[in-house]
Order: sequence, then structure tokens, then C-alpha cells
Amino acid sequence: MTLARARSVSLSGVEGHVVDVEAHIGNGLPGFSLVGLPDAALAEARSRVRAAVANSGQGWPQRKLTVALSPATLPKAGAHFDLAIAMAVLGAAQAVSQDRLDDVVLLGELGLDGRLKPIRGTLPSVLAAATAGRTRFVVPEPNVDEARLVAEVEVFGVRSLRQTLALLCGDELPDEPPYPAEDDPAAAEHSVLPRSDRLAGLDLGEVLGQAGARKAVEVAAAGGHHLAMSGPPGAGKTMLAERMPALLPDLDQREALEVTAIHSVAGLLPSHAPLVVRPPFCDPHHSASLPAIVGGGARMARPGAVSLAHRGVLFLDEAPEFRPTVLDALRQPLEHGEVVIARAAGTARFPARFQLVIASNPCPCGRAYGKGLYCTCTPQARSRYQHRLSGPIKDRIDIMQLVEPVARAEMVADQSLVEPSAVVAERVRAARQRQTQRFADAPWTLNAHVPGYELRRRWPPEPDALPAVESQLSSGWITARGADRVLRLAWTLADLAGRDRPGRQDVFAALTLRLGREPFRRDTGRRGVARRTNLIRGGGETQPESTEPVT
Repeated sequence: MTLARARSVSLSGVEGHVVDVEAHIGNGLPGFSLVGLPDAALAEARSRVRAAVANSGQGWPQRKLTVALSPATLPKAGAHFDLAIAMAVLGAAQAVSQDRLDDVVLLGELGLDGRLKPIRGTLPSVLAAATAGRTRFVVPEPNVDEARLVAEVEVFGVRSLRQTLALLCGDELPDEPPYPAEDDPAAAEHSVLPRSDRLAGLDLGEVLGQAGARKAVEVAAAGGHHLAMSGPPGAGKTMLAERMPALLPDLDQREALEVTAIHSVAGLLPSHAPLVVRPPFCDPHHSASLPAIVGGGARMARPGAVSLAHRGVLFLDEAPEFRPTVLDALRQPLEHGEVVIARAAGTARFPARFQLVIASNPCPCGRAYGKGLYCTCTPQARSRYQHRLSGPIKDRIDIMQLVEPVARAEMVADQSLVEPSAVVAERVRAARQRQTQRFADAPWTLNAHVPGYELRRRWPPEPDALPAVESQLSSGWITARGADRVLRLAWTLADLAGRDRPGRQDVFAALTLRLGREPFRRDTGRRGVARRTNLIRGGGETQPESTEPVT
């Protein structure tokens, strides 16, 4: 036989496609042609595969060799095609029968000595092939645990091309030395995955004072809400953000597979930790570029920080110091829960359903709090600094929390009253359980993910709670999007309190969290009051405005 076919998987984002690797040995001058839109790393497989086959004790065909990757119109990237290419060539050279290659998917990068090296994206590759009906896989030994996370598939871990050939031929596997752990690029980067593991020892009880800020963090964790904290340096903003992962429950099986697949594609999944079970915590530096935050790449798109924080927390410390283009690029993932990266070679989609937590100072010097007596910034500098966060980004944040300096008396008095993370996490777990039961027949799991129209139609609050939101909407203090977020916050507050439905006090507390201050009704005389109040009530008559405080 001069023609053989093996199978591998091509990844686009976290989505995979089964690829047929066909090898043909024909007449002509000796040569190796690789076709099918390979990238630079894949095009170099010609040299790697030839050396690996020769160093594994197999003869290389001294004839014209053509290897085609099908479908030909699908761009293909990565060195994980090496093993499939090598086995297709050996199949064409009759070193292994075609029926042995038909029912197996081959993944692995070859070294020049024939050893198999760990690869990125094993989990999403196996998931995609399993969805397409493939059940047998051969992967490098360090990736076996990751591949076996997929149910009802048979995974074989091999160390070299020689072992792969023996496995497919039914022979005894030759003894090969294990792949050195220090050569695993993922193992060298395990310290960044996930960051929540390194924050596991931090406790919310270590934050003295800041009772309002601690409550805001609890509400954000319970409902999956976005949180913005503003205050002077040293007030505790970073401490509060770093302790949020301790309040979040473990990921369920479906969420864990989603997060693990993203980290696998990014090459941040160490072989000794094949499954991410804790919500990740990602805190990029403010000098990070747009591709580092959102994702991208020259040819093959890689996930950015927003995707690495999927099902977890993305913390932007000193948020105004980030580039405006980087901050504005967060609009799509905040609304849709995914990032779509378009390139000339194709489009990649990455999940990005994260909780955004940002911390900022009130001004460049950080002292513009209270009466601002110690602030050295000009009004123009202060205004420019505060406007680095655009209005559309602020409107997508649920909770605005002011974090003021803590007095010594508050710290002393709060030492015996502050609750540890375990106590708060139990309330968060109970609140999330109530949400899971409420949304059992819906595609959402958290209050923050429910669309506004569904929230108003299927889960409205008590009728006497709506006028407070209508007043703020008609006065222009909140937008229609902000009104929806107030209702979501009200549901989270009710879940934390164990109530079946949010009432007037829940809505008032939600407005306070949304505005960063206690709300007041104000009749501004603006037109369109009836239209705005109908957005909350879903139609019907409007209520008269008053200038009394909401109580």
C-alpha cells in the first residue's frame, strides 16, 4: 500500500475539528510535500518527523512523499500533528496496517530522537473528537490524565514513536525513559494556574473595618456581580479582591471542564493538575497589552486574561492605569460572556464569563477622599484620571463601593466582630443553591446572568419595591441597563437573606450598592418619564414622582 490515512485534531480557540492526515508514496525524486494550510510550526514537521522516524529504527521512504491535511480549507496550527503524520507515513510504507490506524486519533509532538513531548489543548481536542464519534486516543504520557477527563473514551499514553508503533501493531511495548518533568513547559508555569490556589490561605477575617466593603464582596460573590472599589491607597481594596476566591464554591464538572480546556489551550495546565476545580483568579498588570487581556495572536489566537478568568475573577488593580483601548475591549465579554477574535485565517471563540473586580484611586495622588484636604492634584488632573474609565464600562458594573481609610478605633472594635471566609462562604453557597433551584429549567445559574426582560417577566420583585427604581431611572441616575442590574442585585440580597422574593428594602439596598450612595427620588421634569418607568414595569400606568427620600 502506498496510501495511508491517520487522524488528528485541529483547534480553533477551544473548538476542535477532526483532521484526516493522508500520506502517499509515489514515483519521482525523493521529497516531502506537506499541504493543507499548515502554519510555520506545522510546516517544520517535515524535518522533525523524518529525523524521529529514522532515530526510531524505521526506514524513511526514498521516493516522492506527499502528506495532505484534510479538510484542506481549514487552517491548521501546532506541532501536535507530528505523531499522526509519522504514523501515516509508516502506514504508507506498510510498517503498520491501515485498519490499525482507522479507529484511533493520534496527538503528540515528536522530538528528533522519537520521544513524544507534552502538547497544549489535549482536553478540547479529545472532547471534539469524542463528539465526532471517536473513542480511542493515543497521547503523550504526561497528557494522559487530562485526556481521561472525557468520559467513555479509551486513552493510551505513550512515551515515544517506537511505543506508538508497537501499540498499534499489537507488539510488546519497548522500554523507554519517562519524559523529564523539568522539560515540561506547562510544569514550569504551574505557579500561575490557578492564582486562586496561591490565595487559598487568605481569609476575609483579616480585613478589619470596611464592613460595607466586606458586604459588597459577599453580594458580588453570591450573585456573580461585577464590583468596582474606589478609595485611597492602603484602604484594603486589593485585600478584599484577593479574598473573593475563598468565598466562591468549587466548580461543578461541566464548569471545571470548560476552565480546564481554556488553560490547556493556553499551555498553562501542568501535568500534575489536570483538572481545575477552583474558580481561577487572574490579575494582569496594568501594562498588559490588548491581546494579553482579550486574547489573540499573529496566526493562531490564544486566550487572554478574560478567558483565563472564565468562571472566576478578573481583578484589574489600578484600573485607570490600563490603556483605554484595553478597558473598552471588555464591553463584549462583559455582555455576552465570550470573546470572538477574527483573523484573516479564521475566527476563534473563547468563553469569558468572569466576574470583573476593579480597584482605583480617587485621583493620581490617591488623597482625594473626604474633604480632600491632602490632595495635591489639580481639578483637571483629577477629572482626567476619573474619566479614564469610560461611561459604558461603568454602566456594566453592578456594584460601586467606596473604600475609605479605616480608623484605629474601628480596627480595634472590629477584631471580635469580623467573620472569617468560611462563615461568609457558607452564606454564599446557600444563596447560590437557591439560584440553582430557581433557574433549574432555565439556561442560567446566577442572578447576574439573567437577561433583564426575563427577570422582569418571570421573576419580578414585590410591586411596592418598583417605585424606587422607577424614580432613579426617570431622574437619569441609572440607565435601563442599570435598572436591570439593580433587580439582579435585589434578588441576590433576597437569596442571602433567605427570602422567596425581593422586597422594598432589598431594592433600596441594591440601589445603594449600584449608586455607591443612598438613593433619593427627584422630579427633574425630564420628558420620557412614562417610557422609562414602563421599562421596569413592562407596561402600564406610571406613578407620580415625589422628592421624598426612598425609605
